[in-house]
Amino acid sequence: MHTVNELSAILDKLASDDKFRAHLLNDPVAALAGLGITLSAQDVPEELSLPSKAEIVSERTELLNQVESTGTMIPFLLSGMLAAA
Repeated sequence: MHTVNELSAILDKLASDDKFRAHLLNDPVAALAGLGITLSAQDVPEELSLPSKAEIVSERTELLNQVESTGTMIPFLLSGMLAAA
């Protein structure tokens, strides 16, 4: 499990770093490994999409309050969703 600070850092990168966003969509397992986060390939959705940078900025606090770990955050973010299912 990762800390709120680590989750916050991921959201910050998603909200501002186009290179990271592209890497995450192209190879989510490797992109997250670069941040020290392990994601199993089986947890990656078949179709990848990310919320817009503006959506992440506007929903950042709510996302942090809803999600307990990167294990639950990353798969739904990769689905383009802004709320945990």
